[in-house]
Amino acid sequence: MEESQQGIPAREVERMMKLQVVLKAMAKKLTWMDAAEIAGMSVRNMQRKRQAYMEYGYTGLADHRRGKTSYHRVPMATAERVLAVYQEKYPDFNVRHFHEKLRQVEGIQLSYSWVKQALQGAGLVRRRKKRGSHRRRRPRRPMPGMLLHIDGSKHRWFQDDR
Repeated sequence: MEESQQGIPAREVERMMKLQVVLKAMAKKLTWMDAAEIAGMSVRNMQRKRQAYMEYGYTGLADHRRGKTSYHRVPMATAERVLAVYQEKYPDFNVRHFHEKLRQVEGIQLSYSWVKQALQGAGLVRRRKKRGSHRRRRPRRPMPGMLLHIDGSKHRWFQDDR
């Protein structure tokens, strides 16, 4: 995570700047629409901030999700168990088959993408190479109009004797 010169995470600095803009809008130094544009929010989102301030004061402007863990976070014990099961029982399985066995045999209900990211993060499964471009580009011809002679038509493409 990036940090500013004072050691404050960049996300916090951005949040404080948005709060400054909201406070200026409440002091009527800015219009709410200008404040929304400066803060990079939609006008509707800025209206929500304004409504929260009207109802709850300054505490309404605070992000109430801060400090709480995500509901979707997988417990560390489960993550360690998944990695251990892969290493002990299914080291030669690919991610798709391991995910199926994890659900059917082990009874661990996790999403495929979580399992794949966990195995790749632990270095147990290699990341796939990115696909190449769809078509190989042909090298350009040295003279203009060279490709036009290949089609065999009798039409004079250029308005001269070529």
